[in-house]
Amino acid sequence: MTTKVSRIIEELADREAIRECLCRYARGVDRLDADMVRSAYWPDCIDAHMGFTGNAEEFIAWAFPVMKSMDQTMHIVGNVLVWVRDDEADAEAYFYGIHRINLPDGSKSDVIGAGRYLDTFEKRDDEWRISRRLVVTDWFRQYPDSADWSQGMLGIMVDPGARFPDDESYKRVRIG
Repeated sequence: MTTKVSRIIEELADREAIRECLCRYARGVDRLDADMVRSAYWPDCIDAHMGFTGNAEEFIAWAFPVMKSMDQTMHIVGNVLVWVRDDEADAEAYFYGIHRINLPDGSKSDVIGAGRYLDTFEKRDDEWRISRRLVVTDWFRQYPDSADWSQGMLGIMVDPGARFPDDESYKRVRIG
């Protein structure tokens, strides 16, 4: 199934707003920025997410303690397909999530998960947000260890990203 160019042109602003919403979600969960995550969901949304089902506030209460126990996370969103129908849209977006886990023995483990966000978006007051989400996990891999950050990447010392509000992006990049 293809979409005619003329229709994509008509929907371009809506499609970009939906993609931006997906990126706000990814940034919000990685930086542990609850307001950023809230900005991606309508308050009455329903998110079915790896054994969890609930609204945005319930998702934040469920996910953030787990994410805070990790040193670092990175969610990458790609392969976004959008079908706009007036003030509602469906989207399938692939995700790739990288997580550095703190294990009980003090060691670290990397977990990579990949799958798709199957979302219904609603446009209210000229703003697109997620109204329903189903997370489908298509692939994952857990490694027995993690990189030794004390040695740096390729022997070059790096400053890792941080969480809200300490990450450099909150000082250097204006979003919103």
